[in-house]
Amino acid sequence: MVAVCSVLLIVLAVLLAGSYICYRMAFYSPARKEVFTEEDRLPPGKIYEPYHPRMREWAAQVDAMEHEALTITSGDGLTLKAKYYEFTPDSPVELLFHGYRGLAERDLCGAVQRCFSVGHSAILVDQRGGGRSDGHVITFGVKESEDALLWIDKVADRFGKERPIVLAGVSMGATTVMLAAGKPLPANVVGVLADCGYTTAPAIIKKVIRQMRLPADLLYPLVRLGALLYGGFDPNDADCPAALAKATVPVILFHGEADDFVPCAMSRENYAACAAPKRLVTTPDAGHGLCYPADEEGYVAAVRAFDQQHWRK
Repeated sequence: MVAVCSVLLIVLAVLLAGSYICYRMAFYSPARKEVFTEEDRLPPGKIYEPYHPRMREWAAQVDAMEHEALTITSGDGLTLKAKYYEFTPDSPVELLFHGYRGLAERDLCGAVQRCFSVGHSAILVDQRGGGRSDGHVITFGVKESEDALLWIDKVADRFGKERPIVLAGVSMGATTVMLAAGKPLPANVVGVLADCGYTTAPAIIKKVIRQMRLPADLLYPLVRLGALLYGGFDPNDADCPAALAKATVPVILFHGEADDFVPCAMSRENYAACAAPKRLVTTPDAGHGLCYPADEEGYVAAVRAFDQQHWRK
């Protein structure tokens, strides 16, 4: 009996240790910074380097613009930060959300210019555990989508309940806004823009595990256990097709056909599941998060057309 108990304790210890390691690798975000260098604001990797000069131009232009600092307090007490850039006082506002372990100034580089091109104001949000916002746990859109609802309330409080809002995001930020689209939304939320978002957290996590040449089906339960025990959330709740099946506001999706991180097929699956008016725009040869830099004119034209058809009331 003692031997059996010892074995069970060893197994339990291994499970707890393994799930904690998985939690740290997948969901933990280290302490954030208040000041970011130019290099911090450029996405790393060879696929992004050809676009760095243009991204530097965008960053310099935005740095010269006036902006208003905004904050909210999340449901679990985190201070979350954003910057508001005004096109006109009555223009629709895009609430923009960055990607996994990112920051708004990097992942949303060029977003202010793109918003202004279609007559929108822009709010660049640092999500929990990212940029200058508080938090050490990234929840793959689960709690971030709840934060998005609070940002909607912030816009209504600050700019009026009639101010139209578009929820927009790239990569994990796209998942944030797609999950939010499946929740009850106030009438002034007129649409969603989701750029290179994944379908579900389990799907993208397993895809990354396989790329590491590890057994995804064996390890994912440990990853999920780590999220439940140490992160306080269930990654299985990040299910974009299920959320989009309940969407009531028009959704436009973008994805690069050369995206080797989040496969373009995921946006096709999200598109197929969406119950609201929708459009899918894919960009040939564009890697992850590069649809806009790769084809600025085409991207703006697609947003403008969708805006005029579906978002302007």
